[in-house]
Amino acid sequence: ARDKWQTLQILAQKGIAVPRSFSVDSSTALDLALEKLGGAPVIIKSINGTQGLGVMIAESRRSALAMVESLISMGQSILLQEFIEESEGTDYRIIVLNGKVVAAMKRKSTLGDFRSNVHRGGSSEKTEISIEASRIAQVAARILGLKMAGVDVVLSKRGPLVLEVNPSPGLEGIEKTTGANVARECILFLEQQMKKDKLR
Repeated sequence: ARDKWQTLQILAQKGIAVPRSFSVDSSTALDLALEKLGGAPVIIKSINGTQGLGVMIAESRRSALAMVESLISMGQSILLQEFIEESEGTDYRIIVLNGKVVAAMKRKSTLGDFRSNVHRGGSSEKTEISIEASRIAQVAARILGLKMAGVDVVLSKRGPLVLEVNPSPGLEGIEKTTGANVARECILFLEQQMKKDKLR
């Protein structure tokens, strides 16, 4: 799950809806990906970035090429992804623990930035998520073999899409926003696992 490209490939193979995405390692690959995505704007991501770092939006082929060349020169692996315009900078962070949703928050990007990450200055609020969004988060975590995961979901015209799956999600933001004591739930789960192990 620490490799965004591999994660998306695995989820897509298992029938989980994800944004259209392409691995890019040259200007030729960039042009092919842009053609398949219908042109700019597109999202450019470093495959191993976290907390919104290494995530950019390219409004044109020229800006996309400059970003891709810069990342390649730094030895970064690059992911080109469709821009979900209808989400209007909003997504949902869903914490899944042992197959259950224990907390969820709605995140909104700040003016002038498309990224909704709280670490990047985005706002957040407690929210009720749909059964469909809850299910897709739970299934994504299970497919990747994660007992705990922070699943980022965006609502599109095609329904909820899994943007990313974080195997070590930060808890400060979602606990403050929702009032849920996720850390306590994690400790209780670990204690239960230890008891089960001792009985074996």
